[in-house]
Amino acid sequence: MKTAVIVFPGSNRDRDMFSALELITGSRPQSVWHGEATLPDVDLVVVPGGFSYGDYLRSGAIAARSPILKDLVSKADAGVTVLGVCNGFQILTEAGLLPGALMRNAGLNFVCKEVLLETVTDATRFSGKFEKGQVWRCPVAHHDGNYFADAETLKAIEDSGQVVFRYADGTNPNGSVNDIAGVMNAQGNVLGMMPHPENLVEDLHGGLDGRLIFESLLNTA
Repeated sequence: MKTAVIVFPGSNRDRDMFSALELITGSRPQSVWHGEATLPDVDLVVVPGGFSYGDYLRSGAIAARSPILKDLVSKADAGVTVLGVCNGFQILTEAGLLPGALMRNAGLNFVCKEVLLETVTDATRFSGKFEKGQVWRCPVAHHDGNYFADAETLKAIEDSGQVVFRYADGTNPNGSVNDIAGVMNAQGNVLGMMPHPENLVEDLHGGLDGRLIFESLLNTA
């Protein structure tokens, strides 16, 4: 599986994502600077976590206007798989690739902890290696992870099965509506999630739960 990771000024989880993808796919991802105009021909594009542009204006808002986003939107529309994690999720919503928005955490504090996630559906390219209803561990680290969508949008994404992961067992760390931790587009090829699966993929991380997302993508590819 060929992969690429987009890097912005302020990205700080890109190296973690490089390591996770190389470990699981056996190939080093291509690094794509945000100022480039085109993405390489790959199976998966990842928008990693961090604080693009220092979270000025609004988390992900400036990064969503970077030159590379025009080609990312084009490739996503054509069916290329895109994964946005944490700040990457924020960028994808700001770019209009995913519904809803990420607001300040309900407690107005930065949270850095481990949470539990429930796999809502296993019928996606991102969750095929999970079992429906499976609860698994995953780290979070964010200040603006409170997922919100208006009532009409929320009903639409719930009814169409676009919610892929929810915070489980009362571990919602940010106040996200309906405990939503990860949501995909209607086409099913773009997923955004606040938790960091790349930080739980090897024994040194203290667990392997996060591998299943990448193994699902590898299996699909």
